[in-house]
Amino acid sequence: QVQLVESGGGLVQPGGSLKLSCVASGDSIFAVKAYRSMSWYRQIPGKQRELVGGFFGGAAEYGESVKDRFSVSRDGARNTMYLQMNNLRPEDTAVYFCNFIAGNGAEYWGRGTQVTVSA
Repeated sequence: QVQLVESGGGLVQPGGSLKLSCVASGDSIFAVKAYRSMSWYRQIPGKQRELVGGFFGGAAEYGESVKDRFSVSRDGARNTMYLQMNNLRPEDTAVYFCNFIAGNGAEYWGRGTQVTVSA
């Protein structure tokens, strides 16, 4: 069974950067060519889970609030997906989740990693 584990979260000051990692176990999902999506979501306190960015069959796509600040990438050899976050703002404070949907529709979520942006 596929398992996703996020890491790299923590406390950072506004304007700082963090790089999150999502390591997959059980299958080499981040090395496959065919997939429905691989992406990062976040849940801001008091709000619904929202898309941060990811791949949906083409070039990477991002939510408007993080466009030009965040970047999603993957390393198939390490079976890992990354989220590089730059110029962090207090409103970026959230639990960040890794998500993968296979071509057959099977969906996997990590348990999340906390990112807190505060002075």
